[in-house]
Amino acid sequence: MLAENLKVLRKAKGYSQEELAAKIHVVRQTVSKWEKGLSVPDAELLMRTAEVLEVPVVQLLGGTEGLPEAKPDVPPGSEAIAEQLSRINEQLVIRNRRAGRIWRIIGYLLLTVLAVTVLTVLLLMLMRTQHTAAQETAAVCFDLPAGSDAAY
Repeated sequence: MLAENLKVLRKAKGYSQEELAAKIHVVRQTVSKWEKGLSVPDAELLMRTAEVLEVPVVQLLGGTEGLPEAKPDVPPGSEAIAEQLSRINEQLVIRNRRAGRIWRIIGYLLLTVLAVTVLTVLLLMLMRTQHTAAQETAAVCFDLPAGSDAAY
């Protein structure tokens, strides 16, 4: 939700990724990763982003429910923000683990294909060398000039 909301709210304000990044003091690639759902901002950056976009953090996170009452020493809404960020991070960890597993499997498959290809080429070269050696041996054995004593 954060990724979609961030992109929509940024465009509604007329900011490019680079402009928003400059306003919250991060690089453009960071904003891009947030919008693609590859990472999430920490609580401080999230609050700064919401401030720049002039929306409540809950709206940026996609929450529609009212925030629970905050404790006196905790800023309003920070517990809900932390909870939502925690859920988003858990989802990212799960997705990244899956992606890592998939890439490992692809790597193993590519390595297997490469090994089979190399072994096949080596086997074909060995067979060709043996075949050539057999032909040369046969040529030496059967192509002797008639009446030659060279074989004795």
